[in-house]
Amino acid sequence: MKILLLEDELMLQSSIQEYLESLGHSVLGFTHGDKAKEAILNESFDLLILDINVPNLDGFELLSVIHDNNIFTPAIYISALVDIDDIEQAFDLGAYDYLKKPFHLKELGLRINNVANQMINSQRQHIVLSPNYSFSKDTHQLCYLGEPQTLTRKQILILDILCQHIGVLVSFDNFRSFVWNHEPVDNATIRAEISRLRRTLKEDFIQNVKGVGYKVERYIKI
Repeated sequence: MKILLLEDELMLQSSIQEYLESLGHSVLGFTHGDKAKEAILNESFDLLILDINVPNLDGFELLSVIHDNNIFTPAIYISALVDIDDIEQAFDLGAYDYLKKPFHLKELGLRINNVANQMINSQRQHIVLSPNYSFSKDTHQLCYLGEPQTLTRKQILILDILCQHIGVLVSFDNFRSFVWNHEPVDNATIRAEISRLRRTLKEDFIQNVKGVGYKVERYIKI
């Protein structure tokens, strides 16, 4: 994993970085919150490990700022703060975990593995459809920039069957069976409903295979 580490105690930062790199991770270390913010806004990371009390921009402010910029990289807080209100704030901000100092480096490694497993499970359930759209197979919800979108029941069912068959053509008969529950609707009605859905989208990721059906592909950022 590519990890950003924000820790202003240089000896601890060095120890963490050395240990994580021995596990095969790539680690970029920072002591100041504003410098970490610049890095996060300009390049991609798989995980953030954040101390809270650091110069210029604290760990809480940092996570809030990057979320305002629609960056939701998983984060683990490492901190000497043990007050329950601080821990609550960390999780309210969307942290995946909170590790109290002092801690054993192996424990941090275990926590990272746990976050990695959560990410894998989440990726299985979330289909990325475009630069800004994703669909949750678990909650049957379309999100734009992480925000749930309001759709009709039929539109949700259309997306559901398309995402169940990612990269595979979904025929008119498939739509008729799944979305219309075998009602005798014609192909023109199905096309019209899908056209209405596509007009509501800010990015059109539904591909029309003329006369046959529709499909969507998993979006891969290049």
